[in-house]
Amino acid sequence: MNRRQSIATILILIAILGLPLSKTLTHLLTEAWWFDAVGFSEVFWTRLTWQILIWVGTFAFYALFLWGNYRLAMHLVSVDVERLILRSRSLRFPAGSGLEAYAKTLPNYIALVLIFLIALSAATESASTWETILKYLNSSEFGIRDPIYQQDIGFYFFQLPLYEGIRNWLLALLLLGLIASTLVYGLKGKIALRYGWKRILVGKPQIHVSLHLAAIAFVFALSFWLQRYHLLYSPEGVIFGAGYTDVHARLLAYGAMSVAALAIGILFIFTVWQPSLILPACGIGFFLAVWVLLNGVYPWFQQQFIVAPNELVKEKPYIAHNIEFTRSAYGLDAVQREDYRVTAQLNRQVLEENQSTIRNIRLWDYRPLLSTYRQLQEIRLYYRFRDVDVDRYLLDGDYRQLMLAARELSYSQVPPRARTWVNQRLKYTHGYGLAVSPVNRVTPDGLPELYIKDIPPVSKIDLEVSEPRIYYGEETDTYIFTGTSTEEFDYPVGGENAFTKYSGKGGVPMPSFWQRLAYAYDLGSLKILISNYFTNTSRIHYYRQITERVNQVAPFLRFDRDPYIVLIDGRMQWMIDAYTVSDRYPYSEPVVRSNGAASILQRENTRQILRGEVNYIRNSVKVLVDAYDGTMRFFAVDETDPVLATYRKIFPTLFESGNIIAPEVRAHFRYPLDLFKIQAQMYLSYHMGNSEVFYNREDLWRFPTEI
Repeated sequence: MNRRQSIATILILIAILGLPLSKTLTHLLTEAWWFDAVGFSEVFWTRLTWQILIWVGTFAFYALFLWGNYRLAMHLVSVDVERLILRSRSLRFPAGSGLEAYAKTLPNYIALVLIFLIALSAATESASTWETILKYLNSSEFGIRDPIYQQDIGFYFFQLPLYEGIRNWLLALLLLGLIASTLVYGLKGKIALRYGWKRILVGKPQIHVSLHLAAIAFVFALSFWLQRYHLLYSPEGVIFGAGYTDVHARLLAYGAMSVAALAIGILFIFTVWQPSLILPACGIGFFLAVWVLLNGVYPWFQQQFIVAPNELVKEKPYIAHNIEFTRSAYGLDAVQREDYRVTAQLNRQVLEENQSTIRNIRLWDYRPLLSTYRQLQEIRLYYRFRDVDVDRYLLDGDYRQLMLAARELSYSQVPPRARTWVNQRLKYTHGYGLAVSPVNRVTPDGLPELYIKDIPPVSKIDLEVSEPRIYYGEETDTYIFTGTSTEEFDYPVGGENAFTKYSGKGGVPMPSFWQRLAYAYDLGSLKILISNYFTNTSRIHYYRQITERVNQVAPFLRFDRDPYIVLIDGRMQWMIDAYTVSDRYPYSEPVVRSNGAASILQRENTRQILRGEVNYIRNSVKVLVDAYDGTMRFFAVDETDPVLATYRKIFPTLFESGNIIAPEVRAHFRYPLDLFKIQAQMYLSYHMGNSEVFYNREDLWRFPTEI
């Protein structure tokens, strides 16, 4: 290939890769601006720095290793690939055409492209492991050890995932290197059976492949050793976790297979001096025999003839492990149990002594109340009450339960002819106010007695709404612009409209043409670039849907499906419960696996909450999101959670200590609904503490059925 052809090839590659790369870089730039605007740039740069380091390291290692293997294989053979291509008599190249030189170098370019694509794919896949690596480097101890290996639970949460990731990373690398080398030797005609199956390869190629196979065998030895720990998550047997057969049979099998794989690797190394496959073949045969006997026949024999006839006696200590660790993983070990004697002693004196409770008995169901709110208080088609929340407030010195619903803007309900770009992005920017009523008051017409109502909000209690505008909520799923030369629609006033201009600190400033250009390219909207409405005070607001917003900052947390609106010092704010979860707690029953007496609907709801199999959960974080400016505050409310402690080491500025939570904020904390559902589902079975009672399922509870 001449210089001109090389330059043309490079330019084509740049053109192919340049467009998606520029899109990615632009998105990273806008993300950096957003994280800086919300005050969490340290979180963004920590994640991005480690993702880049992992990506570059993996790409370089894969590319160099595979290219080195390819070049070594090419060097170790005496026949060039181009001779295979030119072997056909029908293939003729005109003299001086340059095609012959092109044919000679074509295999190198094909190999280079394939290696580049493989390394790119491996690097992209590996970049997602940033969290695993950082948790390993900042691990915390649980102070609890598993009953089989006596490892701290933190080992299974933070160390073992990294070891397994390294195992997978090495195995993929070695297998790809072996495939690349074998393809070269095959195309070169170096793989032949003329010496019999004992010597498929000869000379230095045989040494190259043997060392590859030895390395793969060593990785398999590591894999079987790590597999021993997975017995603590065994779904077989009467409980989740290692049972009698696992501990007395499969544990031995994995240890033996690890040693056998290690021996096979050593035998492959011996073939460097003894170029024959007899020893490795014998080793593989021995390994298969160990696999069948120790991992198949022996556990079956144990289960059928030793465990099954005496299952309760044999499994009793392992059932106790399962009960103990499941309760610990879901926080059920902290449940206080009291016996209440049912007595008919309700009289006027008892009622008078418990007036604070009587006045807060909830009479309104949130479903008909939501329908009523929508009929009475949505006022315009483009307003929407998404949900009704229940919260507690101190009114005139009296503790009261109130029902609240935020009046958000739903742009999809704007009349079709009004759905212009200007209206969507610049005019209809926010919802307005909320409706509030007590849980137990009804008007003579059978309607809720509204304590706060209408637009602008009118309050008949000592709760004032000083900032009623909702720019961030559960319905706000589109990006908008504020600080433009046109005013925003604020709220309807009879046949007219009131207008406003945003004065908060939310959104990302975009004073320059270059920032508008970046957002136009990132969002795929030319109007952002050519519109005359933008000024040097303009801001763009995105990630306005509150669950998406907090998930953008902390994707490693799980968030409750029911954020609730609260009024704190006149400002409307969203409270979201966040959970640390894992599927790595030994002996703990996964919640989606637990069938007990749980209904199918309950299990489906649980799957939606957890997004996967989980056997550990803590409500360690409360998140407060301001409805006007989108400010987020992550409060660490469980200082004892080792998973949260690890995240706090990784992101020192993300979480605020629970000691500094203001009383007016803490007053609105509640027990999370999703956590309660999960714990209730697990408690159907795990209220039974006796191993024999649990084995017989003698006291299995059920959920009550709502009519």
